[in-house]
Amino acid sequence: MRFQIMDVEHGFCAYAEADNNNLMVFDCGHHGVNKFLPSNYLLKRGHRSIESFFVTNYDQDHISDLPNLYSKLTIQTLYRNKSISAEELRRLKLQSGSLSDAMKVLLSMMTSYTATVTNAPEFPNITWQIFHNNYPEFEDTNNISLVIFLKLKNTTFLIPGDLEKPGWEKLLHKPTFRQALGEVDYLIASHHGRENGYCKQVFDYCTPLAVIMSDGPKKHATQEMVSTYAQHAKGIQFNGKTRYVLTTRTDGTLWWDL
Repeated sequence: MRFQIMDVEHGFCAYAEADNNNLMVFDCGHHGVNKFLPSNYLLKRGHRSIESFFVTNYDQDHISDLPNLYSKLTIQTLYRNKSISAEELRRLKLQSGSLSDAMKVLLSMMTSYTATVTNAPEFPNITWQIFHNNYPEFEDTNNISLVIFLKLKNTTFLIPGDLEKPGWEKLLHKPTFRQALGEVDYLIASHHGRENGYCKQVFDYCTPLAVIMSDGPKKHATQEMVSTYAQHAKGIQFNGKTRYVLTTRTDGTLWWDL
């Protein structure tokens, strides 16, 4: 069993490979400089289908490789925040410009992947919980991010998309959300580590071993929060050193074989 966070610069893509080789993929941003495409990487690992695909955020840096992913691999099930419809998302995106090819594919999927999941794919020793805020209570895509607590055997990863502080605060009203936070071993920093994705109250319920940032060369103020996040983590041994924050920018692709 493997969980891997891809080095896709200022974006996000991760996957979990179950013991039976079934695959779940979380977003599909790609690495623009080196042309790293998650779709090609998964094919090289021998996958021809994605049993479960999760879209945590409706922005380009989370879906940029979707046209390739959708054309090269069979996607069996789609998980997303269903409080926003395809037409509502289309209108929201057109307010800020034209639709990217990736967004066009996602909108098409949103209209076709509508059936209730029955005979769901099996993922031995993997469980997950999903939380989200609703549109239009929040009218921005960040605060309707899909927040996923992913447990692989005895290790839990928190994947929060690009959730910002107001979205965290809303979810913290839910007892089940607060309880789930207490089980987290690795927290992926929301919004690639930007300050607006940080919510101090989260750490009243959560003390992870380490915080992970999926980021690239310094931009959008992603690096200034490393010391802030570090104070909330217990620390792990990584390449002979005690580390509290890992980043794809400095550490590259990160993986756990469980």
